[in-house]
Amino acid sequence: MVSPASAGPSRRTVLKSSAAGAVATTGWCSPSSAQGVAKAIFVLVHPAWLGGWCWRKVTPLLRDRGHDVYTPTLTGLGERAHLANPEISLATHVEDVVNVLEFEDLHRVILVGNSSGGMVITGVADRVPTRLAQVVYLDAFVPGDGQSLVDLLPPDRRQAMENLVKVEGQGWLLPRFAPLPPEKILRDSWGVTSDEDVSWALARLRPTPFRHFIDPVSLTKPAAADLGRVFIRCQQFLPGKHPAFDRHLAMARQTPGWRARAIETPHLPYVTHPAALADVLLDLATWSGSPSLPKVDDHKNRDGLPDHR
Repeated sequence: MVSPASAGPSRRTVLKSSAAGAVATTGWCSPSSAQGVAKAIFVLVHPAWLGGWCWRKVTPLLRDRGHDVYTPTLTGLGERAHLANPEISLATHVEDVVNVLEFEDLHRVILVGNSSGGMVITGVADRVPTRLAQVVYLDAFVPGDGQSLVDLLPPDRRQAMENLVKVEGQGWLLPRFAPLPPEKILRDSWGVTSDEDVSWALARLRPTPFRHFIDPVSLTKPAAADLGRVFIRCQQFLPGKHPAFDRHLAMARQTPGWRARAIETPHLPYVTHPAALADVLLDLATWSGSPSLPKVDDHKNRDGLPDHR
């Protein structure tokens, strides 16, 4: 798509802009920052086209509070793009994350997935539920048993993606989700408006094996249903025009064992609003994830945490 570029925004720039963003975007002090919480373990799963690099602004904000953070890159993407091949499947990407949990011997993990990363974390939760504390869908797809990502999209969207795979992806790669140029997708759809961020991301986006989108999730472990789950809706991403995410938010508001959040950010808050996202994740670290807790309507904010509206 584009050749690699120099490193992205500096740590000083990231932390400075993140601190400013926390005040401007959230306007509140996180309870976890004021009171302190026990060390949490976050595993952050990126979506299609991106890589573990995309979390660069958020990881220092969580680590500086004493938490552990892992940002695996899925096979065929990011710095692992050289491994791309037609055999890479959704199961491969699930295995990528499961291996991090097992080889690092991680337990009580807060597993976060954005967008198509929701497919991956659903599979991971089914594979190793005893290693997880919470499963967090950040503006992400929430599949049921036997569903693929394209099953959650309107039929015309699937057709457009299949055409891109055929014309530009050698029959097995999806270069982007729509015919629009990547820069226009970043700016107009995903809400990345900073020239620095756009340049940083464009240099690192890579085509994604299409099986990431068309392979179904298979759910086999009843224990996975006992995990606490959270859906976070990024309200500035096609509000009212993305039926899948709007349905998932409504489901989370109505289902015991789920929590719902809405934040005033675009679709990639770890790029555009890292401080606001970090605050939400830090608050989740104070929740046990027990599905026995009552469902939470984020409109009424009954758990005492800010709503980020």
